[in-house]
Amino acid sequence: MNAIVLRGATFHYDDLGPSAGLPVLLIHGHPFNRTLWAPQVKALVEAGYRVVAPDLRGYGDSGVTRGKVFLSDFADDLAALLDHLGVERAVVGGVSMGGQITMEFQRLHPQRVEALVLSDTSAPAETEEGKEFRNRLADRLLAEGMDGYASEVIDKMLAAYNVAAMPEVAGRVLGMMRATDPHGAAAALRGRAERPDYRDTLAAVRKPVLIVVGADDAYTPVADAEAIREFVPHATLTVIEKAGHLPGAEQPEHFNAALLDFLAAQVTTRS
Repeated sequence: MNAIVLRGATFHYDDLGPSAGLPVLLIHGHPFNRTLWAPQVKALVEAGYRVVAPDLRGYGDSGVTRGKVFLSDFADDLAALLDHLGVERAVVGGVSMGGQITMEFQRLHPQRVEALVLSDTSAPAETEEGKEFRNRLADRLLAEGMDGYASEVIDKMLAAYNVAAMPEVAGRVLGMMRATDPHGAAAALRGRAERPDYRDTLAAVRKPVLIVVGADDAYTPVADAEAIREFVPHATLTVIEKAGHLPGAEQPEHFNAALLDFLAAQVTTRS
């Protein structure tokens, strides 16, 4: 693990694999940290890619900014991290909120993107109902902490049947959620509630795009992935069976196969 102070916060990140390998930036979702990507990091490094997996501002071991952190703040943090690492362009991928940060990164820093990986995410701006929900949840996390929330949502983060069937995965996901600083989670929730609509951004993308979704995702169902595909007709859409909102954790072998096949067929051959 490495640490660097950027844009007023300390960031912890992993930078693994050969320095000459094609860089892949992996962005975790809420309320997790970079270790969510451990199965993908291992597979990518073994395949010769350079993998950068940071803890976002407010999550994991990185510093916490209180109040409100916009998706644009996360995107600019990641651009600064790539600058620090001397990485001009990277494959940029994220899950859930990390997928929305990926789309924001494409909106703000398109010249830095080699290809996009969008896992279990959605493109439209938040609804009024959604804004109210996220702000109420932020208030709750600040008042109560993460434990109750983590217990309530574990059977939506994972497919409900996987919570019992995969106790080690469930334990790892619960551990990440419970370890998250409530102030960091709340700030991200408030900023995410005000996110823009990314459908025009997606419609303008001409680079390779992989869309991945768990077949039983309760938060961003297959229909949301298909909607993204409508805006990016050339994208590759992969549905991971027997998985929910975190297919990279629930079915890592299938997720990794889809990711590596995409990189080999559509990205490496272009580089």
